[in-house]
Amino acid sequence: MTAHINAQPTDFAETVIMPGDPLRAKYIAETYLTDAVEVTNVRNMLGYTGYYQGQRISVMGHGMGISSMVLYGHELINFFGVKRIIRIGSLGATQQHVEMRDVILAQAAGTDSPTNAKRSSGYHMATSATFSLLHKAYTKANEKGISVKVGNVFSGDLYYDPDEDMIPALERFGVLGIDMEVAGLYGLAHQQGIESLAILTVSDHCLTGEETTAQERQLSFNNMIELALETALN
Repeated sequence: MTAHINAQPTDFAETVIMPGDPLRAKYIAETYLTDAVEVTNVRNMLGYTGYYQGQRISVMGHGMGISSMVLYGHELINFFGVKRIIRIGSLGATQQHVEMRDVILAQAAGTDSPTNAKRSSGYHMATSATFSLLHKAYTKANEKGISVKVGNVFSGDLYYDPDEDMIPALERFGVLGIDMEVAGLYGLAHQQGIESLAILTVSDHCLTGEETTAQERQLSFNNMIELALETALN
């Protein structure tokens, strides 16, 4: 176990689905997994391991922001043998054609965080999803009749960002939306040599002001969840 994950070395599956909200992890474990067991609960960052269609899969919260995402991701990779992380979560849309509750497959992520530059000697490396996972998620979405949009996202360090030029810049560059974690996950995955993907649901719209409730974010967005589970299967 580590200071932040009180699990045994073999408690996690090689694939972990990671929502930001630990209560969403609990919801997924109770709703979709069979024989799910709670394997960690330090600081109420809940994690579970169970089975989906006979395959062992784990689900665990990662909290808010790149620093929290990469802390838990680093420990899962280096202490618990995790080989694949699929982030699921919410996204603020930054394009007019992106609509509320759309499912987004993040092919790459930019950021204003210095985290990834610290990994690469100060150079700004591209951070992208693992293509095989991205392709599989897109294929599974088509098979299940789930409409998805594929494109770039942006991971901001500040939720309440005072920079009034950020959203217009993202709109001009065709960025589909903004979150707070994807670039951190992708940078970590590149450095550590694991597979990663982010599947996101539009929870609010930065251009129109529309938004969903906290309860809806925690207990719904099932298309995203089911797509992540299907993508995780070997």
